[in-house]
Amino acid sequence: MREERKEDAVQRPTRRRFAKTLAAAAIAAPVLAAAASAQKPPATAEPKAPPNPQPSPQQPPPKPSPTAEAYAEVARARFGEHLGPEQLDAVKRDLEGNVRNADRLRAFKLQNSDEPDFVFGA
Repeated sequence: MREERKEDAVQRPTRRRFAKTLAAAAIAAPVLAAAASAQKPPATAEPKAPPNPQPSPQQPPPKPSPTAEAYAEVARARFGEHLGPEQLDAVKRDLEGNVRNADRLRAFKLQNSDEPDFVFGA
């Protein structure tokens, strides 16, 4: 009778045995991962850049467009008393970037059948 219970206990999983198996798997996973990564050969070295690359000549920034100049003048007239010279230069550069971006967007022609991309989030 006792032998039947021992055989039954060996075949039937228990909560204790299941918990021990999970703990062993959790401990063994990082060890196995480290062993597997240690066995991989090192990656081949990438080709290096030439030792003395030719420096590209510094190009002066492009001349601001008349539209950006006009916007900068409006900003100077409205907010000039609150902004310093370097801040006005930064505003002028930002306005020039915005005008360039607007020109690029305007240059992209849409077809009549193009629709906006609606994103539905629930």
